[in-house]
Amino acid sequence: SNLTVSFLGSERPAVDGVSLAVHSGECVALVGESGSGKTLTGRAVLGMLPRAATVTGRVELFDEDAPSRGSAAWQVIRGAQVALIPQDALGSLDPLRRLQHEVGDALRLHRIGTRGERPARVAAALGAAGMPDPASQLRRRSDQLSGGLRQRALVASALIAEPELIVADEPTTALDATHRAGVIAALAERKRAGAGVLLISHDLDSVRGIADRVLVMRNGHVVEQGDTETVLTHPAHGFTRELIAASPKGKSRERAREHERPNTAPILQLREVSAGYHGTRSISSADSAGSNSGHHVLQHIDLDVHPNETVGLVGESGAGKTTLLRVMLGLHPASSGEVLINGVDRNAASRRTRAKLQQHLAFVPQDPLDSFKPGATAGTVLRDALRAAGTPRHERKRAAEKLASEVDLHAGLIARPVWALSGGQRQRLAIARALAKQPTLLVLDEPVSALDQTVQATVLDLLNRVQLRHGTAMILVSHDTDVIRMMSDRVFRLESGALRAE
Repeated sequence: SNLTVSFLGSERPAVDGVSLAVHSGECVALVGESGSGKTLTGRAVLGMLPRAATVTGRVELFDEDAPSRGSAAWQVIRGAQVALIPQDALGSLDPLRRLQHEVGDALRLHRIGTRGERPARVAAALGAAGMPDPASQLRRRSDQLSGGLRQRALVASALIAEPELIVADEPTTALDATHRAGVIAALAERKRAGAGVLLISHDLDSVRGIADRVLVMRNGHVVEQGDTETVLTHPAHGFTRELIAASPKGKSRERAREHERPNTAPILQLREVSAGYHGTRSISSADSAGSNSGHHVLQHIDLDVHPNETVGLVGESGAGKTTLLRVMLGLHPASSGEVLINGVDRNAASRRTRAKLQQHLAFVPQDPLDSFKPGATAGTVLRDALRAAGTPRHERKRAAEKLASEVDLHAGLIARPVWALSGGQRQRLAIARALAKQPTLLVLDEPVSALDQTVQATVLDLLNRVQLRHGTAMILVSHDTDVIRMMSDRVFRLESGALRAE
């Protein structure tokens, strides 16, 4: 009750006077803009705020005052009685540990079941979270999984000990519609079993599907709250109405279609491209549901991408979308076929020519945190990108500020370390970094999956403006069919290694 979280040097509290209650068998959802204080509120409940945070107010768990931060009592509570499903799957899973041990940690730490029983319990938890063929996944590591499969491993890890309170921070961000529904179903099952769920999400469809009550946050305050149906159907606050109106649901691309496009030469061409899975890390991860190094994730892919068009790419988690992007970007070898940039076969070109060709391509990852230098500020990230793009030193500060402004990162965030940015702010920073070299082809892997509806609409509008201004081609991967429909001139589905037009 009356929770306030502040940081030294900030003009206002990050969380300001928030009061909420989550009862057994109930789901309460926190929605709002990125940086509105949703995640900090959830972490305050679990005693997981950084040391730099100053906290006032009262947090109670199971009718008792929660332990103080850093207390050894949390080791007894976390995992068994309370659990967190974090947003950052890559940073939350140890890439050196197998899933059998990583997901089963709560069982071991709280001495639940025997050592012989635990592998079966881990497999069951993975299956309940939507992991395909869970028994075969036990010996895999998180760096061998797609973003969606990693997220399911995190869900399994949080739910395996059947906690009484679950804080789920954007648990469906990296998932396609089918598996998003599976995670919500797993949370609903725990809710039916009597657990309380605090759901932090910008996905209003998921909120509608499970939440009993909704609190809308903005600038650290709760601006509206009530039962889910009332708040999302008849919102009283102007910001809630903006949030709902910003959803891309039902909107379609109002752009020239293929028959209306000028007859321009393609920027990128794939000719009969096949590629296998070699256990390498992806742009952020490798994606394949199988572990056989001889397995072809991609089979005889043909694709042309022209200036001033957006090509949408869809497919279930683990279908090979990330591997295809890696091949396009030159980060994963094609076992056969050709990749041409501006008509030049990249594999047949000299090293110097390949380097020049790569300047045409820029990438925005789904999970950008691991791609930033540890300890770097947002300004450092942008200035480094501008330096690599050849921007003169005396112009970089102003250019960095302009890039930040374009993606709606306000000036106060320029000096902030990347780890202190919200998930949505980090994603906007990644987009700004990619735009620094003014690419002719922008490759975007779930670029708005971590953003709330209002910021998502702003970023999608930004991408459209960039394309219209510069003729930039875009390849957009998303599990959100509404985003794909809104943004894409053409859409392709990757399924069983083959690419087909939708």
